[in-house]
Amino acid sequence: MVHSAPIVTTINPIKFGTDGWRGLIAADFTFDRLTFVAPLAAQVLAKVYGNTTGSNTIIVGYDRRFLSEEFAQATADSVRAIGFDVLLSECFAPTPAFSWVAKQQNALGALVITASHNPGGYSGLKVKGAFGGSVPPDVTQQIEALIKAEVRERPTEKPGSLQMFNPWTSYCEGLRSQVNIVAIQEAIAQGKLTVFADVMHGAAATGLERLLGVPIQELNSDRDPLFEGGAPEPLPRYLSKLLQTIRDYRSDSPVVGLVFDGDADRIAAVDGQGNFLSSQVLIPILIEHLFVRKGYRGEVVKTVSGSDLMPQVAKLHNLPVFETPIGYKYIADRMLETQVLLGGEESGGIGYGHHIPERDALLAALYLLETVVQTGQDLGEQDHQLRLKTGFTAVYDRIDLPLASMDVRAALLNQLQNQPLKEIAGRSVIHCQTDDGYKFRLADQSWLLIRFSGTEPVLRLYCEAATIEQVNQTLNWAKEWAGSV
Repeated sequence: MVHSAPIVTTINPIKFGTDGWRGLIAADFTFDRLTFVAPLAAQVLAKVYGNTTGSNTIIVGYDRRFLSEEFAQATADSVRAIGFDVLLSECFAPTPAFSWVAKQQNALGALVITASHNPGGYSGLKVKGAFGGSVPPDVTQQIEALIKAEVRERPTEKPGSLQMFNPWTSYCEGLRSQVNIVAIQEAIAQGKLTVFADVMHGAAATGLERLLGVPIQELNSDRDPLFEGGAPEPLPRYLSKLLQTIRDYRSDSPVVGLVFDGDADRIAAVDGQGNFLSSQVLIPILIEHLFVRKGYRGEVVKTVSGSDLMPQVAKLHNLPVFETPIGYKYIADRMLETQVLLGGEESGGIGYGHHIPERDALLAALYLLETVVQTGQDLGEQDHQLRLKTGFTAVYDRIDLPLASMDVRAALLNQLQNQPLKEIAGRSVIHCQTDDGYKFRLADQSWLLIRFSGTEPVLRLYCEAATIEQVNQTLNWAKEWAGSV
């Protein structure tokens, strides 16, 4: 599937979305703009976290996209020029590795060159705080205010220091300590567990083998900044190779397929029968594993697009549930306020209150492997068992609908705001939630969420209903509605 970048006619303003600033390389995202923004971000990190850390250090890291090393070097040079000490990564690594290092090194924070799951034409900048997670909205607002005021930091007479570091070392040690790594290693070595990993040409490459110390079957390991013409997003349309590989594989023991997005902070999976498992399925499995077998306690944090199965499993164990807008920085903010068992989002980001307040796909992968080893059950079977326990039968899907123009976007918003939908696909609307997009709860307890992307000219449509036929009917209705406005 070819996913080409749009033809650029105007340069977009520098704006931070749900997790950082992203833009088309050589149009929106340029060296000049990056070296303007990075020092401002560093200054805000110093203002917010300087007193608590006593640090003058900024971590700089990057993924495997086009020019990522060069963008990272430019970021490091521009930040160092105004007096900050810089730890610059010597290689690509997952974004959560840089969040981890920021906290371990007691740094002011991290600046990470990545566009996460976006197509290959994009790059971006994620800003991480000293606490080891995405900075909250008020911090990005401070950066945007400086950008809007066109504040430019001047080089100091004495630039800061620059040191290189390996981001994998401490990060892998930290992740190994969270699971029974020996049991997973032995299961793989003895043929009791087979692991496939589709790293989607991204920063998770080599990650599981580094962690496990035993060979696994890794797909799409090579660096391809074009991502085979698609995008490094853990969605079925980009995973034909992994899905077919597992369906063709024959084993009497559990088989697990793991999928990582471009900067390895988001995850999906494939069960032994070749069925795709989004985080809507994985999060309930992880809630059960962390509570029952790991002994963790705390609040379950979900986003507005999260499956109703999440609170159902939380209810089994009397765990409180807290809902946030979409965007992991809102979950991270909650993790800093109270004890959290797990925080997760529909798009694949999952994090843990006992770890750093950051989504971390490789840690999620280790927990999934651990639960398969400890239960002896395939992930698909674990999902089935949870649905039996809760009586939950609904299914979920999502589609992304490209918009023809910003005028269409404005018209859709106008109708949602001023002409509220009373009926959807023949079913009455009984409630509309508007804290992030428009989530319509229908009379049969199914729901449809209509929401605009924070990073792309796309309308996102999410639905959960009793059957896949009802899901498709609702999503098709929403597509027709969007096309008629």
